[in-house]
Amino acid sequence: MMPIMRWAGLMLMVCSAPMATAAGDAAAGGAKAAVCFACHGANGNSVNEQWPTLAGQGAAYITAQLKHFHDKTRIDASGVMPPMAAALSDQDMQDLGAYFSQQTTNGLDADPSYWQAGQKLYRGGDRARSIPACIACHGPVGRGIPSAGFPMLRAQHAVYTVQQLGEYAADKRYTRNEKGESSGGPNAEIMHTIASRLTAQDIRNLASYLQGMR
Repeated sequence: MMPIMRWAGLMLMVCSAPMATAAGDAAAGGAKAAVCFACHGANGNSVNEQWPTLAGQGAAYITAQLKHFHDKTRIDASGVMPPMAAALSDQDMQDLGAYFSQQTTNGLDADPSYWQAGQKLYRGGDRARSIPACIACHGPVGRGIPSAGFPMLRAQHAVYTVQQLGEYAADKRYTRNEKGESSGGPNAEIMHTIASRLTAQDIRNLASYLQGMR
């Protein structure tokens, strides 16, 4: 297991590393986003628990994920996103990121049976299993740290969160290059390690807490 002090140093290094700013035009992105609404909902508030809410998500994060789908370096089991992103230019991706980042996230409700256990893990982690607190990178109310590439998690559908944590745990969210490095970068490596230490119950509890986070 990775010692806690080493975890702290790694998290500090990644959290302090600046992420390229997406220089998008939100107005232009709004004109391009209509096709996205079919799956991600009006203004990016998804009503389908299989698809993520994009409203309020960091612009640079959205741009980066669209680029991964465009380049087929993010694995999409549904097969929907790569062809959708294939026709997008870099400017299109930046514009869409800017648009969705400026939308307001609608609130959702947490499952009352699980959210308290999820809150405990999110805020405090589990030292015995070398699981750091999620709050360190995703913030006290799940808004993330856009400058470091850590996404917003608040009000995300629990079903989608469970799926993504499962893909991180199985190392099936991003491809790896010839050196064995994740195409998702150091943040993805961190999430792969953390998710692989979570039980199915941990993931369920965290997902419930995040869904109800305001």
